[in-house]
Amino acid sequence: MLSAVFLRELRIALQRPADALGGLLFFVLVGGLFPLAIGPDAALLRAIGPGVVWVAALLAVLISLHRLFEPDLADGSLEQWLLAPRSLMGLVALKTAAHWCIACLPLIVVAPLLALQYGMPGDAAGLLALALLLGTPTLVLIGALGAALTLGLRGHVLLALIVLPLSVPPLVFGCAAVSASQQGLPAAPHLSLLGACLSLAAFLCPWASAAALRLALE
Repeated sequence: MLSAVFLRELRIALQRPADALGGLLFFVLVGGLFPLAIGPDAALLRAIGPGVVWVAALLAVLISLHRLFEPDLADGSLEQWLLAPRSLMGLVALKTAAHWCIACLPLIVVAPLLALQYGMPGDAAGLLALALLLGTPTLVLIGALGAALTLGLRGHVLLALIVLPLSVPPLVFGCAAVSASQQGLPAAPHLSLLGACLSLAAFLCPWASAAALRLALE
């Protein structure tokens, strides 16, 4: 049953490609327009490139979070989850993993191309993709918690207010890793901190999200 939830989310994403590609298009537009606005200063572009790409990735993840649990609430799937013999926390974790595959994997693939637009060298562009690979699951896990806490509420401002402050640590460590690489410094400490953030989020967020869903359905 757990694998069926994961495959169901992927099938729904294939049936509605516009939802999956909306975040990617937003990511490309935001990342691609910044160099045009700033100008041809190569040193400045290399300096701000990691931050711009990370902020664009965060916003691209954020705009898709409100759809994480709302369709399941509308069609009654969440009530069935509570009655299922499987752990609700496991179901939430798999649904979150499927959302990451749909919303974040395309961003990670495209990110090195955006990095080259900012004049970042190839090794820094590869490190940016690695940092996003470690950091975006944390963003999605935090976003799933925010989506569960705000489930059923109108408007998505509260969701942003919950998710954005908690997303600061992976954002800072991800940018610092790429910046350190461009300055010839080791990036491993920052990547380790990203991994620590991911471990903590993977341990706490599915449990907290499942508890928030139970409260929302009572």
